[in-house]
Parts: sequence; C-alpha cells; structure tokens
Amino acid sequence: MGDNCHHTHQEGPPDAEAVRLALADVDRRLSGQGERMTAARTRVLELLLSAGEPVKAYDLIARFGADGAPAKPPTVYRSLEFLEKQGLVHRIASISAYVACTSGTDAHAAAFLICDCCGATQEVSASLADGLDTAAASKGYVIERTTIEAHGRCAACA
Repeated sequence: MGDNCHHTHQEGPPDAEAVRLALADVDRRLSGQGERMTAARTRVLELLLSAGEPVKAYDLIARFGADGAPAKPPTVYRSLEFLEKQGLVHRIASISAYVACTSGTDAHAAAFLICDCCGATQEVSASLADGLDTAAASKGYVIERTTIEAHGRCAACA
C-alpha cells in the first residue's frame, strides 16, 4: 500500500493535547465501570491514538518503551485484547492491524473504509450490523463483535 500513492492527504494524526484528553476521558469512563487503565493499556492506546492510522501489533511492541526498549509481546497483546473488549480499539483483519476507535464510547459494530492506494482508513457507521444482529438472533446466535471492512480508493486517490 502507498507505493502508487503520489499525493499528500490533508488529515494527520491528532496533536498531543487531543491524545491526552482522549486518554483522560477513557480513564474516567473505565473507572466509572470498575475497570482500570494499567500503564501498559494506557501506553498501547496512546500509541494508537497518536498514530491516527492502523498500526500492526509488532510495531506497537517496537514503539512501546519510552526509552526505546520494546515491550514483551504478551504485554501488548493482552492490552489490545482488553482495549478491544472495551470498544476502544478495533482489529482490522484484512491488514493485520489495530486502530483506535473514533466513533463512540461503548463496544459496537465497526465498519472501515480502507484505501488500497494510500492506506488511509476511516471508521464509519455500521448500520448494516443491525440486520446481522437480527438474523443471528432469529437463529439463537449472539454476536459478540462485528467488524466490516470495505476496500477501495479514498477521495484523494480516486
């Protein structure tokens, strides 16, 4: 991805203050639910928020330590699992990466538009999942997590 993309995009990662505010909000929300943000969970979410784009787990591992030292893989994977269950992070299977959630405060179905040219990824409403939930319920099935991934070209690449 990105090799055929010969232009720049307007959007970039959030600034440090926006990341700080988002982390404080998450900490308050989880505290109210009886959960806590450990240092490892906070660091993983901070890395994802700061990136402003999907990040592979091994890149998170490599960037984890403030002193440049990588984290142990189980530390990052356990943090990602917790954050995903809380609806704060989504795994995008088709590109084997994780992204901070941008559309809500509770666990929810997620839908992503993924540009195959530049790699830009945008979370959008997953209203299609409502029909899937209804169909699953009619069969006695309970869906725990839904992620819809659509590949194509963003407006800048199209």
